[in-house]
Amino acid sequence: MNEIVIVGAGHGAGQLVSTLLQKKYIGQITLIGEERWYPYQRPPLSKKYLKSELSAERLFVKPKSFYSQAHVNTILNTRVTAIDPIKKFARLSNGDCINYTKLVLATGSRPRLLDVPGIDLNGIHYLRNINDADQIRSKMSRGKRMVIIGAGYIGLEVASVAVKQGLDVTVIEMQDRVMSRVVSPELSNFYQQVHLKNGVNLLFNRSAKAFSGKDKVDTIFLSSSETVPADIVVIGVGILPNTELAAECGIETSNGIVVDEYCRTSDPNIYAIGDCTFHPNALLGYKVRLESVHNALEQAKTAANNICGETCAYAEIPWFWSDQYDLKLQICGLSTGYDQTVVRGNPDNNAFSCLYLRDETIISIDAINRPKDFIQSKALIAQKAKINLAKLANEKIQLKDMMR
Repeated sequence: MNEIVIVGAGHGAGQLVSTLLQKKYIGQITLIGEERWYPYQRPPLSKKYLKSELSAERLFVKPKSFYSQAHVNTILNTRVTAIDPIKKFARLSNGDCINYTKLVLATGSRPRLLDVPGIDLNGIHYLRNINDADQIRSKMSRGKRMVIIGAGYIGLEVASVAVKQGLDVTVIEMQDRVMSRVVSPELSNFYQQVHLKNGVNLLFNRSAKAFSGKDKVDTIFLSSSETVPADIVVIGVGILPNTELAAECGIETSNGIVVDEYCRTSDPNIYAIGDCTFHPNALLGYKVRLESVHNALEQAKTAANNICGETCAYAEIPWFWSDQYDLKLQICGLSTGYDQTVVRGNPDNNAFSCLYLRDETIISIDAINRPKDFIQSKALIAQKAKINLAKLANEKIQLKDMMR
C-alpha cells in the first residue's frame, strides 16, 4: 500500500493534502504537525488576527472535518525526530514509527533568535504561530509601550496594528531604512513617512544589545548607548529554514533543503516544499529560497502532481504582499540586482507602482493599492520584456497593452 508521510502541518502541507485528494491519490496520507492546530494561514497573524478580526478557526486551510472525512491520518502536537531513508520510516517524538513510500518535508522556518542578555524576560515575543499572536494580542492595550525590533514586513505590520490600537510604538532597525532587504529606497521612504504620520517612532542604525527588568522587560539597551522603555517587545529579524531533520538523514542542504524543479530532494523518495527549500526557478534563471505563501502552495501542487505520476516542473514568478494601515503592497518578481526604477502613479495619492529593471528588462514590481498593475506585470516579468521607460511611466497605457 502506498503511504505518504507529510512532516509539518503548515499552509503548504494543507495544500499538499488537498491536491493529493483532488488527484485521487490511492493510499494512506499521514500529516504530522508540532502544533495542536490543523494547517492554517500564517500571514493574517500579523494583520487581521492580531486586530481580533479573525478567529483561529477562520485561519484554517480546511475544517477539521475535511481531514477526517478523507481518512487522513492526522497526528498533531508531535514532532518527527528522525527519518530513516534506507528502511523508509519516520520516528516520532511519542516513540512511534511510521513507514512511508514517499515522504514530504514541509518543515517551514523559525524566527531568527536574538542572543543578548535579558532575552528570556517576560514580555519579549516572536511572532510565528497562533500562540505567539495570542500572547502579543493579550498584552496590547491603549497606552502601553511596544518596541519592535526589526523593520521588515512582520515588524511594520505589527506596528501598524498596535499604533492604531493606541499603543506607543517604537521600531528599532539596524539598517538605515525600513524593508531595506526587499524594496527600493524610494519605497522605504514612502513607508517611513506613512508610519511617522501615524505616530510610530522609527530608530535606524541601531540594534538591541540587552534587555532588563525585574519581573518582566522594561528597558532596552541599544548599540547607540541609548535606552528605550518598553512594556512589550516584538522581535522580527528574519527567519531560518528548518533543515536539521533533512541534514541528519543525509539529504543535501544549502541555504535550505535542496530540491529540483519537481520538488524532489537528493533522495528520490523524499520531497520538500515551502520556506525550507532552496530550489531552481526557471523564470528567474537561478536558485532561490523564498519566504512566501504563494511559493509554498505552488510547490505543494508541484510535489503532489509528481507524486501522483504527472511530470510537472515548478515555474512560478514569486509574489508577496503586506498590509499596513490602508495600504496593500503587492510584490511580483525579485528586485535583486536592479539598476533602474520607474514609478507609475502618484505616491501622494497612496496608489502607485514602482517597477524595477535590470539591463532595461522588467524584473519586479511593487504595487501599492494598484492591483491591476500587480496582476498585469506578471506576464511582462515572465516575458523578460524590454519596454520604453516613458511608456512604462504613462498611466494612460495599461501594462497588459505593453505585452508582445
